[in-house]
Amino acid sequence: MSNSTFPEIAQALREHQSFIIMSHVRPDGDAIGSQLAIGHALEQLGKTVYYVNEDGLPDNLAFLPHSENLIQPKGEVLDVEVAIALDCATKPRLGDNALKAASKAKLWINMDHHISNPEYGDLNYIDSTSPATGQILYNFITSEGFPLSDVTRDAIYVAVSTDTGSFQYGSTTAETYEMAADLMRRGLKVGQINAKTYDSHPYRRVELLRRLLNTLQLSEDGRLADWQLVYSTQIALGLKPEDSEGLIDMIRAVDGVEVAVFYEELKDGMIRVSMRSKNKEINVCDVAKVFGGGGHAMAAGIRTDGTIESVRDAVSAELRDRLDANS
Repeated sequence: MSNSTFPEIAQALREHQSFIIMSHVRPDGDAIGSQLAIGHALEQLGKTVYYVNEDGLPDNLAFLPHSENLIQPKGEVLDVEVAIALDCATKPRLGDNALKAASKAKLWINMDHHISNPEYGDLNYIDSTSPATGQILYNFITSEGFPLSDVTRDAIYVAVSTDTGSFQYGSTTAETYEMAADLMRRGLKVGQINAKTYDSHPYRRVELLRRLLNTLQLSEDGRLADWQLVYSTQIALGLKPEDSEGLIDMIRAVDGVEVAVFYEELKDGMIRVSMRSKNKEINVCDVAKVFGGGGHAMAAGIRTDGTIESVRDAVSAELRDRLDANS
């Protein structure tokens, strides 16, 4: 398998009229921002665009212009020619209702930056060296002469900023900063958009942090840190999925910690595991694959059966083996 080219994808977009644009369940800034970015560019060309996400729009991203057009599918089938999947490593992670909504599409376009993506589209552009899908779309839109409206501009910035830890992660490239500079020249109000992105959290997020800190565990050598969130706590605090976004970076930032892990009990009894590494020799994507997950070398996830305790024991043992081998 090999990537399609930007011109090939651009031709397909120009030749068709109706689109459904989707991203992964529990969407983050890169997912929603990428949808809005390419979707509004297509609207500017007179195309019909449906923005769909299985879990809907997170409250913390509702400030993004045009985000009110994103819908949560309820089992309907949309009359569209092309399905575009963004920032989604595997097709099932788009969600059952989203897949049903897209079932009439004759052409699938898959654009992503997860190294574990199996290229499930008819046209695929997977760049695991890109820090965010939003940066891929910026390169696509600018190189192929698609409209870059204020909506697209702001969406790209939030997509890339959130997926790079506000331009702090090692995945950030010189091109990332050049992109941000270009977006500012195009009128991006960086102070205003950063305040909305990072300085506007609900109080329940602080309560969540308090609960998480009470579960924090650090290995004897200080290289592995984790905390856990049980479902009863989510109910008690009235949490939404986006409330925990980025909190893992707090324990990842502890001096001496090389891998941070967040274990979360979901409503359906499954356990969600988020892993972050700051040691390039500890590839957490490889660890995730052992349990059926995937992602990036330095940030990966798992969704699996079991209790928090049993999953934590299994994942910790796998991580411990790799940490010991790298001591």
